This record gives sequence, C-alpha cells and structure tokens, in this order.
Amino acid sequence: MDLRDRNKKGFKRLLRSFMYATQGFCYVIKHEQNMQVHLVVATIVLVAAYLVQFPLIHWLILLLVIAGMFALEIMNTAIERTVDLVTAEFHPLAKRAKDIAAAAVFVYCLFAVIIGFILFIPALMRLL
Repeated sequence: MDLRDRNKKGFKRLLRSFMYATQGFCYVIKHEQNMQVHLVVATIVLVAAYLVQFPLIHWLILLLVIAGMFALEIMNTAIERTVDLVTAEFHPLAKRAKDIAAAAVFVYCLFAVIIGFILFIPALMRLL
C-alpha cells in the first residue's frame, strides 16, 4: 500500500490495494524459486485430483491447503525482505528471523504433504 493512501478511504483506494496485492503476488512468482516450485506442485496436484475425481469436500480441503501454502510462502518472503531492509550485514538475529519464517513454511509443507497422502491414497486405491 502506498503511504499516501494510509488514511484515505473509498473505492479508488480499494482498487489500488488490489493492484498492490497483485504486484506483490507477481513479484513472488517471478523472483522466488520456492513459490515457483509450489505453483508447479499445486498444478500437478490439482490435475491429479481432477483425474481421480475428488469429491467436493476433498476439493475444499485441497484448495485450503494450497492457498495456505501460497500465503505462508508470501509472508516468508515479506519477512525476508523486511529483514534485508533493516540490516545489510550479517546479524545473528536477522538470520534467526529468516530461519524461523522458513521453518513455518517447512512445517506447513510437511503437513500439506501428509494431508495430500490422506486425501489421495483412498482415491488411488479405488483405481487399482
């Protein structure tokens, strides 16, 4: 959000906020390798879910997990950029902040994989 918009209200500000969010999303997709990996894996998983004809509740769970992964990766990038802004030289606390943010993504990713197995194994067993 542009600092000039901080205390303003209205439809134009709302539209600008969506524009800024889109710019941030495009930045992460273009510049963050991990987000690119998440996008590829999400695409593969969504195609696989379509092919095994997931029921609606499985689609909802899958979409929530994917959206959570994207959101967490975006927050991790925001934290990393903020830390980089605060200090240019190595600092143990800066490293710790980045490592902890990355750990949050890692933990969520592990649970996303577990949830994926729980959703896909019965569907794959039916096909065999």
